[in-house]
Amino acid sequence: MEMQVPAAVIDVHHAVVKPDFSSTEFRFSPQLHAQFDRKTRALWSRWTAAPRPCFNAGLLADIRAYYNFVAGSEGQIDCGDTAEPIEYVILASGMPGVFQLGGDLDLFRQKIERRDRVALAAYGRACIDVLYSNYRGHDLPVTTVSLVQGECLGGGFEAALSSDVIVAEKSSRFGFPEILFNLFPGMGAYSFLDRKVGQRKAEDIISSGKIYSAEEMRELGVIDVVTEDGEGEAGVNALIKQRSRSRNGLAALAAVRRRVHQITFEELEDIVSVWVDAALRLTPRDLKLMQRLVSRQNGLQEPAVIH
Repeated sequence: MEMQVPAAVIDVHHAVVKPDFSSTEFRFSPQLHAQFDRKTRALWSRWTAAPRPCFNAGLLADIRAYYNFVAGSEGQIDCGDTAEPIEYVILASGMPGVFQLGGDLDLFRQKIERRDRVALAAYGRACIDVLYSNYRGHDLPVTTVSLVQGECLGGGFEAALSSDVIVAEKSSRFGFPEILFNLFPGMGAYSFLDRKVGQRKAEDIISSGKIYSAEEMRELGVIDVVTEDGEGEAGVNALIKQRSRSRNGLAALAAVRRRVHQITFEELEDIVSVWVDAALRLTPRDLKLMQRLVSRQNGLQEPAVIH
């Protein structure tokens, strides 16, 4: 059985969601669906952004509501006959061939043309708000996983990087196209990559505009597991099984990693401010190039069927 969470309870920063825990499936909106797998103790979420596969304001609000639900669960899902612990929180896409194409470029263009600094800053903060929650593991003893199946660009790549573990199917592609229209990814890319691969490689990845294969990203140490196409979910389940005997220790190790290579919310906020300043310096030519990427986003909008 699925449960529809009323739209009225969804708010970017203050949403509180109290669904019926007797169900293992939750539909927070047409754009976000979650399902708890009792066998693997994994809570999966899948997004199906519309009308474009990007982080529109509605989807960001849905994710915030979902993360409030995760954090408020105290690490357990009531499955009716028993309460089961959440051990894994998994990000995935409900759209074929696309994990996420990133920021709402059409919105960016409009706000830049109107010189609306406040709106740009609010959007950036909404993005880092949800990424930081995932980075922190929702303050629960869980392991966060991103399953990438297809295009993973810009803010989509930043979302994937916020997880403890990244699993990707072989044909998946990664990159930051923002440099092509004279901007940079301002919602965590530098911070996450710097902690993973160091300053020089992080800057190379961001400034090149290059699109990388999953194998290239694994070789660089950015992602953890590459599976054959169509085997991503099986790969995540295999990883969970492999880690089963040492899951507690590995989850604690992830918490230690976050402490030693700490990313603070204040750091991300400061970078958003730099991003807003840079966005407002874009030229009409830069905005035309941005619009071309909006057209690409519009061409990738058929959602996958969620079972």
